[in-house]
Amino acid sequence: MDSGRATLTFTDLLSGVPGLLAARAYLPSLGTTVYRAAHLTETGGLFTLDIAGDAGILSLYDPLEPWEEQALADACGRAGSLAGVYLKRRPVEARHSANMHRGYLSPPDPVWGEARPEVTALEDGVPFLIRPGADLSVGLFTDARPARAWVREHATHGEGRVLNTFAYTCGFGVNAALGGAAVVKNVDLSRKVLAWGQANYALSGLNAPDTDFLYGDVFEWLGRLARRGAQFDLVILDPPSFARGPRGTWRSEREYGGLMALASSVTAPGGQVLALLNHAGVTPGAFERMVLAGLAGASCGEGRRARLTDHLSAGEDYPGATHLKAHVWTLE
Repeated sequence: MDSGRATLTFTDLLSGVPGLLAARAYLPSLGTTVYRAAHLTETGGLFTLDIAGDAGILSLYDPLEPWEEQALADACGRAGSLAGVYLKRRPVEARHSANMHRGYLSPPDPVWGEARPEVTALEDGVPFLIRPGADLSVGLFTDARPARAWVREHATHGEGRVLNTFAYTCGFGVNAALGGAAVVKNVDLSRKVLAWGQANYALSGLNAPDTDFLYGDVFEWLGRLARRGAQFDLVILDPPSFARGPRGTWRSEREYGGLMALASSVTAPGGQVLALLNHAGVTPGAFERMVLAGLAGASCGEGRRARLTDHLSAGEDYPGATHLKAHVWTLE
């Protein structure tokens, strides 16, 4: 958490909200109505504000008194001329805890203003369905906007075959399809988010068969596709930094290399892997070493040579952010 909070009073934070929103006021004119309106680097690590259409999503990273929560939501709602503001409580001790009730962490109703159960918002002109009160994750991770734009621009690389793993609501898949990819497969462990992804496809008028949405464990699917001899020209890896599931505990800083090795087994010669990691504790250099270690043991121990060909970062609405690493690897 940014130590700058020590120099900011709560009154300072409230008074600074209008300026933060004003600095992003140009984004809708560029076709983006879902974005980060206030980032942790600007709020002393206390809160973030995301805007989706006329709904605000206020995330707290340090506990506040109820009156402070309400005052902050009010300030955000009024400064952004929003219809409603939803609250997400993300204290450090609750980030990976199953002990906290989900209804407390992510109240389904707005804490300020009118309800907006669903909002259709634009990212670079592409519509996405956002559900502000649904859960801690509302449908799109806005820091990956530049990476999704990159996918849209490079979707026809090679034969245009794209594999989107940890697909969530298929933001990368939608952009690949809009970019002209011949084949796009989306893999996720949740049927619910894959159905959400299909709704996002429909918003863009994209027709895709059910077979393009693969339900199940990404690691199992990578192995299955490799055994089938499937090859893709672009593989997208966007795993959570931490997760518990049927396979046990996943920690990206420990296991990303193995994931990259599996991904390389379905990447065509000359194909690319877009590897994303959302982990503030891992430096870009450490991330590169993790990927290279995984590739060294790929292909039954023979290794797979690769070049790091591009670095992407979070968008301009994330000033000073270092949490997201997005690297493009070209495999020989």
